[in-house]
Amino acid sequence: MAASTLPEDEVLRGLGVDAGAGLGSDEVARRQARFGPNAVSSHRARFLPVLWHQLRSPLLGLLMVAAVASFLVGERSDAVIIGVIVSVSVGLGFANEYRAEKAAEALHSQIRHETVAVRDGRESSVDVTDLVPGDLVELRLGNVIPADLRLLEVTGLECDESVLTGESLPVDKDTGPVPAGTPLAELAGCALMGTVVRTGSARGVVVATGSRTEFGKIAAGLGTHQLDTEFQVGLRRFSLLLVYVAGALTTSIFVINVVLHKPIIDALLFSLAIAVGITPQLLPAVVSTSLAAGSRRMSRRKVLVKRLVCIEDLGDVDVLFTDKTGTLTLGRIDYMRAVPADDDAAAVLRWGLLCTENAARDEQDVGGNPLDQALWRSPAAVGERAALAAFTPLAVLPFDHERRMVSVLVHDAAGTPTLITKGAPETVLERCVDVPVAARDALAAEFAAGNRVIAVATRPGAAGSRRIRPSDEKGLRLSGLLVFLDPPKPDAAAALRRLAALGIAVKVVTGDNAAVAAKVCHDLGLGDGGVMSGTEVDALDDAQLAEVITRTTVFARVSPEAKARIVHAQRRSGGGVAFLGDGVNDALALHAADVGISVDSATDVAKDAADVILLEKDLQVLADGVAEGRRIFANTIKYVLMGTSSNFGNMASAAGASLFLSFLPMLPSQILLNNLLYDSSQLAIPTDNVDEEQLRKPSHWDIAFIRRFMIRFGPLSSIFDFVTFGVMLWVFHSGPAQFRSGWFVESLATQTLVIFAIRTRRIPFFRSHPSLPLTLAALGVVTVGALIPATPLAATLGFQPLPGVFFATLVAMIIAYLVLIEGGKRLFYGAAATQAPTPSRYGPRRHLRRRAAYFSSAAHGPAARSVKRRPRWPGLPGGRPGPEVAATRSTGA
Repeated sequence: MAASTLPEDEVLRGLGVDAGAGLGSDEVARRQARFGPNAVSSHRARFLPVLWHQLRSPLLGLLMVAAVASFLVGERSDAVIIGVIVSVSVGLGFANEYRAEKAAEALHSQIRHETVAVRDGRESSVDVTDLVPGDLVELRLGNVIPADLRLLEVTGLECDESVLTGESLPVDKDTGPVPAGTPLAELAGCALMGTVVRTGSARGVVVATGSRTEFGKIAAGLGTHQLDTEFQVGLRRFSLLLVYVAGALTTSIFVINVVLHKPIIDALLFSLAIAVGITPQLLPAVVSTSLAAGSRRMSRRKVLVKRLVCIEDLGDVDVLFTDKTGTLTLGRIDYMRAVPADDDAAAVLRWGLLCTENAARDEQDVGGNPLDQALWRSPAAVGERAALAAFTPLAVLPFDHERRMVSVLVHDAAGTPTLITKGAPETVLERCVDVPVAARDALAAEFAAGNRVIAVATRPGAAGSRRIRPSDEKGLRLSGLLVFLDPPKPDAAAALRRLAALGIAVKVVTGDNAAVAAKVCHDLGLGDGGVMSGTEVDALDDAQLAEVITRTTVFARVSPEAKARIVHAQRRSGGGVAFLGDGVNDALALHAADVGISVDSATDVAKDAADVILLEKDLQVLADGVAEGRRIFANTIKYVLMGTSSNFGNMASAAGASLFLSFLPMLPSQILLNNLLYDSSQLAIPTDNVDEEQLRKPSHWDIAFIRRFMIRFGPLSSIFDFVTFGVMLWVFHSGPAQFRSGWFVESLATQTLVIFAIRTRRIPFFRSHPSLPLTLAALGVVTVGALIPATPLAATLGFQPLPGVFFATLVAMIIAYLVLIEGGKRLFYGAAATQAPTPSRYGPRRHLRRRAAYFSSAAHGPAARSVKRRPRWPGLPGGRPGPEVAATRSTGA
């Protein structure tokens, strides 16, 4: 605020920086130590929050209170056993979740955001978190502004400040100071962290970083709650379902046992143990383990996710909108030739080389335009570089996605000014006079061949003018066409076939010409769908657009707003929608999609808007990510279905048994031990194989499906529990200890081994092969459970050895149970129908939270710690100290 009221030279003096050379390396290091990283969030695995996440379960809290009460009234051995079992359960959950947090931390360290800064007299790319007050920063189209800047040079700069002010229209910027007390939305001489360069270019000096910026103050106040994905919403709804079931069972069991005059402490512990038994305590651990393992596999396949839970949403995708360049084509743009109109080929090339936004004109220009770089690195450009020395640039009107052109005013050695315009052929030709028919025919031929083309036009400039306005781009004379080659990728056709096999419809949304895009798609065998232009899209209402999308494969020459409309229309039709883009004009669509996907080489605003970053712009890599997402979701659902069927059946059996038995059917400590052993075997589920047919279609939560599964399969488990009750009471004439031992072994065996049937929809289940870790875990837990009643621990745990004939009966019951489950599967899956997924809904702070992740520091080293200083900037009014610098603040973003 102080800097906005001062002239530029006074701000530079106050910050001790040279306007031409920027800061020196030594001074940068000193200021980094003084101010800390330019970050508003940090990503690190924290011990205590993860532990608290495991301990905050109200059921566990009640259980521990009841255990303490039991200890005080003399039931000390039971209380100790319960305490040990709960501690082991919490420890297992903590270990797996903390490991997942560490995986997320490692993942975050691989995602970098860079900006162009002037240091030691030259431009270089630096990480945004390394900026310090006094750094000179270059701003170009699509940049997310990396800190609060006082603007020094401006060329047609407009910034989208909606993330801060809520204002949807871009704001014009200049270099003049503003009066003291000017509102944030009217600071024309400043560019604010987190906002986006909509059009134009500029240079500014950093005056505030990290949480001292206007954006940082807001982001730091968001708290630590992360945005929920569709997967997390599903988990929450599933947990709520279990809370209702557990609440009903616990209350009824406690009341029944009290009415039957059983000890209140025993009844309370038993009912709470039942509640814990039906609650899948290790579901967070299973999910975390799956996601952490999945993120490591995806990282090896060059797919980075900003948040682990986004992996699940990636598996839900059934429509992918993608750009063409670098995805379906090689993305290695090569200059081919100049096609002259009114000039010779050399002149067309020369005008094209001169018409660039970049001050440093060479193929290595930092942050340069890919087409300009291709032009400069071509052999044809070498012979023209000497001729370019005779021209001096006077003004630049930068490229934007509405005009789709860039214009430059230059004068030659004689002082004659010339306006040069270069851009999309359709828009340039509209502004030209007397375009030769041969030039239009040549353009059509190049488009039909699938080549990228830009048009170059000129006209005499106004004498003495040193500024260009959009209104000046008229009355041009077409100089000629510059033709570039970007051939299809050799493996793109195979990648498209693989995505089709995954049930994903691919549609191309591009700013390129329709004929070029259609030619590339045809060559790759991407369907025979129609082609629609951006003008045609704009003419349709939302309902018509949703209907047209189903039969259209290519959307060409579409505006950023039209891309977002297309994504919104598809999402309203149901299913998961992904958008793959890397340009400024893709940001709106990336935000609108269920899963935004970008690449490591993308523009700032595209990477900021994306949920998933591809280290290679390759559809094969994306297909790997989708398959991995579906595999993780399938394995998570296996645990959920297990918990809602066998657990529900066993606990319902316990409730029923307590009605007619004179003793508790299983002690609270035995129920918890049973649950701990069972859950331990389920920790191997993330390693399990997934049937190919489950990967062929999108996966999503369906609570109605889970509820039906629980109601249908839970009672099947109870049937064999009651058979066990009969065997123990009427065949073996068991007392309480042996009865509990028999049911403990049977319930553990049936609910653990049923994973082999429930994990697949194939009938019989042995047509699908489980992973070795899952097989060993399940068989190992059943073996341990069967041996416990015969060990020295048996008496302490309340068990008694079982006769050998019991185990023969147990084998028969397990076989019968699995056969019954197979029959139930045939009936259930034959009639099952899943409901359409609900479109995602996001809160108003979604974009701000996402952008906060852009300015996040690494978790290691002194830079990650909060730095609190009161710097004095002598050039600012009165040399007054700034506010404290809290360099990092975890927002959970």
